[in-house]
This record gives sequence, C-alpha cells and structure tokens, in this order.
Amino acid sequence: MYNVTLITGDGIGPEIAEASRRCVDATGVKVQWDVQEAGVDVMAREGTPMPDRTLESVRKNKVALKAPITTPVGTGFRSVNVYLRQALNLYACVRPCKSYPGVRSKYQNIDLVLVRENTEDLYAGVEFAKGAAETAELVSQINRLSKDKKIRTGASTTGVSIKPISVEGTTRIVTYAFEYARANKRKKVTSVHKANIMKHTDGLWLELSRQVAAKYPDIEFEDRIVDNMCMQLVQKPELYDILVLPNLYGDILSDLCAGLVGGLGVAPGANIGDNGAVFEATHGSAPKYKGLNKVNPTALILSGALMLRHLNELDAADRLERAVAAVIAEGKDVTYDMKADRNDPTAVGTSQMADAIIAKL
Repeated sequence: MYNVTLITGDGIGPEIAEASRRCVDATGVKVQWDVQEAGVDVMAREGTPMPDRTLESVRKNKVALKAPITTPVGTGFRSVNVYLRQALNLYACVRPCKSYPGVRSKYQNIDLVLVRENTEDLYAGVEFAKGAAETAELVSQINRLSKDKKIRTGASTTGVSIKPISVEGTTRIVTYAFEYARANKRKKVTSVHKANIMKHTDGLWLELSRQVAAKYPDIEFEDRIVDNMCMQLVQKPELYDILVLPNLYGDILSDLCAGLVGGLGVAPGANIGDNGAVFEATHGSAPKYKGLNKVNPTALILSGALMLRHLNELDAADRLERAVAAVIAEGKDVTYDMKADRNDPTAVGTSQMADAIIAKL
C-alpha cells in the first residue's frame, strides 16, 4: 500500500484529478490517497493558496499527484508550483514529450525528455524594483564593474531580477540527466545554455555540464545555445534525446516540445528531489472550462504513470500508458480537442475518456 497525496488544484483540476485517480486505481496498485487542496479556491477561504496541511502531507507521504493550479499574472500570490518545488527541494523537473498515434501533429516518432533545473535561475524569485535615484546608483555600479559597453536607463523605475546559477545545483541536475539516460537506455544528453552572452551564469552551467559529461563516456554529450536549440527542435527534433536546461529555458522549451507531439494536453511531468516527488500535468488550470466535464485528462493520467514508475510499479505504469495510447489511437472515446473536428458531436467528456482507459486496462 502506497500513501500518496492527491492535490486537487483549481479550475479543471478537481475533474482531471478524479479521472487520474480512478485510472491509477484501475491498474490494481494499492494506493491510499490523502486528498488535499491548493490554489485560488482555498485562497479565497483561508487566505493562502498553499495551506500548511497540504505541504506537510507531501512531506510525510513523499509522493504526490497534483492537478493544475492557477497562477495570477503580474499580481497576486507567487506560483504555488514554484513554491512547492523550492520548499521540498524538488530540483529535477522531468518532462517526457512522446508521439502517440492518433494525436494530431505535423511531427511523428518524437521521443524527447527535458530535464529542467527546478530551484535556481530567474525562478528563484529574487527581484525588486528601484526608484530613480536607486536605479541611477545601481546602473553606475554595474557600469563600473562592466568591461563591455555601458548600460543606460531613462526610466524612473527599473525592475531588477537576479539569476543565480550554482555549482551545486548545476552539477546535481546534469548528473541527474546522465543517470536518467543510463537508467532508461538513452544515448545522448544535450546541455542548453546562453553562455555566449551570460558568461558567468550560463558559462558556469556549460563548464560544469562538460565536467559531468566526462564521467559518462558511454553517453554522447553535446551543447546547444538556447535560441539555436529552438530552431533545431522545429527543424530536426529526431536528432535529440535528453535535453538538460536551466529553469527558465526548461520551462519555455518544454512547451515547445509539447507542441511537437500535439500540445500540452498530452504532456506529463514530474518534479523529483532526494526526499520526495510531485507529479503533474504540464498544462494550466483552464478555469473557463471548470465543471464542464470537457477537458482532456491525458496529461495528468500519464503523470500518474510516471508516478507508478517512480514507485517501481513498472508493469502497472506500462499497462496504464498502453491503455491511454490505445484509446487515443482508436479516436472514439476521446475529448473534443483530440477529434479532427473540434465540434464533433461524438467527443466524450473527461470522465468518459477515463472510463474508456479503465476499460482498456
């Protein structure tokens, strides 16, 4: 029996959480679910989007399946997702992007894994605003230290964000990517960076990537500048296997790679640390569809399969993924977004697609 925290989220979260729970249970693996809340709904009642009891549940159980949670844009509370990763030190974000027959895409046979550093970089949240006098002094200090062209600003207020990249954090995540490659019989790791411009932060990332790669002579290693990597993925994604990236680049490129395989609706994710793991869909909470029993549950169900693999329930994980793939390939009991015509009246709802997956199991 496994004790697992189920965070139901907000927006469409509760619907796809229930669908995913039923599919995991249908594999036969015994799970005791500890259902917890997070997001805007609990924020409205309790004044916090992440109650202490939810965080403590994840700490205790060490495994969680988390439905999407809304993050306000520009104002309001910081991302609950980022908070969870930092509070639990879930330093490795793993996002497989895999083609499934029946999912509409211009690409076929994609099988990429993004390994994203989860706790540092610009997502560390070290940022502040400076008024006119403070801005002038700050720019003056930067210009005194800079050997390159001088920075100028005419703004009365300047926003400043700090980009920490550490030896420990970088070594840890690149090592994780190579260990993942070995464990899953992958052949190549590509480190993504912008070291040609950010020589102290991304430069450190690249240097440490090369040092770690030297310890894994059985796995091919290369590096790519992030903007070139975006072009490469669009033009020839078949050349790539595992990508390891700093936090911001990993967030952006994981959406790009999801686009290669048909969208965020089929993109699962895992956040893994030394003392816990949280599994979640890559997509957001889509509040406009709340309560409509309409959205595609595939991404969170596949995240449940990742969770089963993490628990070493490999047969159950494989059976669940095969059941999802079979339902998608048939194209009959799928949600509207997976139909050739999005107005197709034969499209089923969230719970009915879960029923079809369970029937396949």
